[in-house]
Parts: sequence; C-alpha cells; structure tokens
Amino acid sequence: MKQLGPNIRILRKQKGWTQAQLAEKLNVNRSLIGAYEDARSEPRLDTLQLFCHLFGVSLEALLYKKLDQKSPSPIRSDYPLRILPVAVEASGRELISLIPQKAAAGYTQGYADTEYIEGLKSISLPLPELQQSGTLRIFQIEGDSMLPVQPGSYIIGEFEENWETLKNNACYILLTLNDGIVYKRIENELSSKNRLLLKSDNTEYKPYYLDALEILEVWRAKGILSFQVPGEKDLQDLHYQKMMQGIDELKAELRDLKKQVKNEA
Repeated sequence: MKQLGPNIRILRKQKGWTQAQLAEKLNVNRSLIGAYEDARSEPRLDTLQLFCHLFGVSLEALLYKKLDQKSPSPIRSDYPLRILPVAVEASGRELISLIPQKAAAGYTQGYADTEYIEGLKSISLPLPELQQSGTLRIFQIEGDSMLPVQPGSYIIGEFEENWETLKNNACYILLTLNDGIVYKRIENELSSKNRLLLKSDNTEYKPYYLDALEILEVWRAKGILSFQVPGEKDLQDLHYQKMMQGIDELKAELRDLKKQVKNEA
C-alpha cells in the first residue's frame, strides 16, 4: 500500500480539490486527509471504496499502481472493485439482512463494514421464488415516487455485481454517494455515457441522471413486502395517474405529428 498516500494526493490535485474539499466529500476531518497522503494513517475499507468512486479508479490501482502526476485523468477500470460483506448462519448459509428506514443513513456509511452488516437484523425467507437467487437484502423505502408501491414497503433486492447488464425499465435499489438509498426504474446508459437514467413510476416525479461514480451498490428488485392493503382511494389515484399519463403521451404524439406535417409542407 506504499502507493496509496501519493496516489490520493495526485488524484485530489487532478480533481482540483483542496484537502478540506476532499475531507468534506468523505465526511472526515481535513487533518485525516493529510495523514492519508503522508502515509501516517491508512483508511478503512469503506473509505477506500469511497476514494475509488470519487476518483474513478480501481482499488488495485489506488493501492499498488504508481499513478502519473501529469496524466490528465486517473487510470480507471470500468467500475471500482466492490466488496460485499454478508451475514451468515453458523452453518455458513447466507442470511438476508434487513435495512429499515431508520437504518438507511447508517447503511450508507457502513455498507462495506462486515461488523456493521452482521449487526443488522437478518432473516431467512424459505420461499421457492428466492431459492436460486444470489445474495439478497431487504430495503424499506420511503416516499411516494414509486406508487402504486406504497411508502414503507420492503423491497427484496438481489445484489448486482455486473452493472453493464442492468436491464432497461427494470426496478433497482441503488445505494448512492449523495442521495443515500433510492428505489427507481432505470435506463442503462453506462456503456455509452457512464450514467443511469432514474425514473419514478409516479409521473409527478421527473427522471434524472445518476453518474456511475455516484453509485455504491445496485440491487435488482425481486419482490415487494407490504403491510398496507390498497384502499378505494389508492385505486382512484392510480386510475387518475394512468389517465394523465395517457394524456401526456397523446400530447407528445400530437407534437410529433405537427412537426412531421410542417417538415413535409
């Protein structure tokens, strides 16, 4: 790890950040950045992962490669290495960790910490639909951006290691650098533009882009657990939402038709 300190200094300067600015992004004291750069202290694993995401380099490059100070941009792999700690039974079988709303903020800081993950409540779901799945985690969502999925619902997510294969219009839980945990439908633009387009099912919320370097973890939605039975008003709201969405689509088609007629005239 003898390259770690010099590499942090080189990458920070390439970004044009002061030690104080980098410390603010990592939520640590400025003096700690100086200690990292001077090799007087070594970052924890979760902090190393944040360095990788901020600078766009692999963990291997950050620790062991001598990065060029004159390079206009850092050496990077497609995406930084992600290490996933899991809770297990005494038999070695993986458990499903539960992240309720009240634990969301802590998860953003401790997602890479084995002790933190083992300290979360864990359950086993012996459902046939989940038997062939990989590592699972359950996240409780808040807000109404994904209606008709109700606020407070629990999303069962399966860990996605390869982000290049994320499917368009599928729903994912994303752990992000600045926005915490979000549940959205996505358009995958990683290979072409190094970003995802995040879309809400509730049309009152506009889509927005998320850069790859803002992504810490991705979990594909496998199922939903909810203890809120939809009432008559919920059904009426859903019908109204679909009707307004249909009107917006008709307006868009009309605009395209007018443009086409104008071009042919």
